[in-house]
Amino acid sequence: MSDITLVDLCIFACSEAFRDNGEIVATGVGPVPRVAAGLAKLTHTPELMMSDGEAYLVEQPVPLGPRKYEDRKPAGYLPFSRFFDSAVWSGRRHAMVTPTQLDRFGQINLSYMGGTYDKPKTQMLGVRGFPGNTIYHPNSFFFPAHSPRVFVPHVDMISGVGYNPAKRVAGGNFAGVDLRRIVTNLCVMDFGGPENAIRVISLHPGVTFDEVQAATGFELQMAAGRAEDLPETALPTAEALAVIASLDPHNVRASVLKDNPPAVRAA
Repeated sequence: MSDITLVDLCIFACSEAFRDNGEIVATGVGPVPRVAAGLAKLTHTPELMMSDGEAYLVEQPVPLGPRKYEDRKPAGYLPFSRFFDSAVWSGRRHAMVTPTQLDRFGQINLSYMGGTYDKPKTQMLGVRGFPGNTIYHPNSFFFPAHSPRVFVPHVDMISGVGYNPAKRVAGGNFAGVDLRRIVTNLCVMDFGGPENAIRVISLHPGVTFDEVQAATGFELQMAAGRAEDLPETALPTAEALAVIASLDPHNVRASVLKDNPPAVRAA
């Protein structure tokens, strides 16, 4: 008997967000999204482009952890200044990120929590690149701890554009807003409900829809008519597990989820 861990299940689920994306830059921010993007390129969507996080596109995804600089296999020069023109502003990028909050409209917050803009209770990173990213190219999300503090009715500050028409600037062009997939430690969701409502599309093994709803600060939709009809999140294949291990030789991913429990016991 061997265990498939929850983090490997999440990586496998995250990789599906990049399936059939075509020849675009896949950017995973954080260990799980980054390994997931690499897994997608090395298995089901080889046409994906990836960068080394510095100045080059690479044919082989760069593993997590220490590495020799010459271990990269550059496929093209892509300095930071050109990255905006060739990928971000043109919409030819799909990023998977982990903001601090996400609300029922898909708006994200990475700036502050509690208090006011002038006197926040908790100051975080600021909006960073989220305004441009969310208005120009597709985005997906990974959350290691699904809770009502993360999934809120309204974010404390809008760091990234969502689907709330009340928060949009009159006359603005929001045609590029494309929020796709949400993977958490409990389930997989998307924005396929009425008026882009967030809906649950699969449950991780042993998790119920009621548990997911209790951990969410707003009402969720379901892709299936009934909770009992929701499918289980697909388990990673032996091939996928081998690729994941090669992309994370130092097992950095094990620290992402609390205790990294087994997702299911497999033969």
